[in-house]
Amino acid sequence: MTRLIIDTDPGIDDAFAIALACASPEVELIGVTTVFGNVGLAHTTRNALRLLALYGREDVPVAAGADRPLVHPHAHRSRHVHGEDGLSGLSGSLPERRTGVAGTDAVSLMVRLLDESPEPVTIAPIGPLTNIALLLAAHPSVQSKIERLVIMGGGLSGGNMTAAAEFNIWSDPEAARRVLVEESVPTTLVPMDMTMQCSVDGAWLDQLAASGPRAAALVGLTATYRTHYRSALGRDGLVIHDAVAVAEAIRPGLLHTTAMPVEVDCGQGPARGMTIGDRRAVEVRMQDTPREIDVALTADLDEVRQFLQTRLST
Repeated sequence: MTRLIIDTDPGIDDAFAIALACASPEVELIGVTTVFGNVGLAHTTRNALRLLALYGREDVPVAAGADRPLVHPHAHRSRHVHGEDGLSGLSGSLPERRTGVAGTDAVSLMVRLLDESPEPVTIAPIGPLTNIALLLAAHPSVQSKIERLVIMGGGLSGGNMTAAAEFNIWSDPEAARRVLVEESVPTTLVPMDMTMQCSVDGAWLDQLAASGPRAAALVGLTATYRTHYRSALGRDGLVIHDAVAVAEAIRPGLLHTTAMPVEVDCGQGPARGMTIGDRRAVEVRMQDTPREIDVALTADLDEVRQFLQTRLST
């Protein structure tokens, strides 16, 4: 069984990811931490609490983390994609959770959960990487308790926030570089190159909504997101980026990965937040061997969609 912490900025695709973890018997969800991102920290934290309440998970501790990037201001959030509250304006339709936030911050909660865990823990960061950078910088002793990081972020072939940068990495490139380039924790990166391939269509969503009240509530949150992707994809459907990453965290090997060094552009030009994967052979890099991480680029797409549909149909 995978012991899992999710670091998140809900967000509609984050909502699917949290639901997936709650609905999967293979995973023990031991904590959820929140970060600024798709909307502000107050909204992302409230959304995380209510999504857990939808699945009856009063037991999972929730702690709020960073409300801004490490260095530069966060100039834009994704209200036009996820709605003013992050859930198409429908966060209030979800049940209130009786258990509020833990009496500590996100990094402190992660440190405690890692220290107390009898076995290594997988962390799935599916928002900006600010909390994770702070954790690894301030508490290097916990790294041995991390099984791996499974990160949704980046795009080797381009972005969605800018032509070069994906939203999560663009939101705090300095934090992303610390985590992806400078640290040594085993890491799987699930970029847009992978998640866009796993888009689902209207029929898939309708089938999910018909499977039960929780799934219907989840699909009911997608109105703003679905409208955005109707324009982005040119058809009825959407991309549940974060759920694809959490699926890999739950079932290692569901996505097929390639090991490579990754760099993050932290400059102030048009490439800020760009994730650069070096796919050249080791022999031709002509430099000191940099750290490699596993980057998910291919998968059996039908298997991924079926896994998501099966787990979320509750």
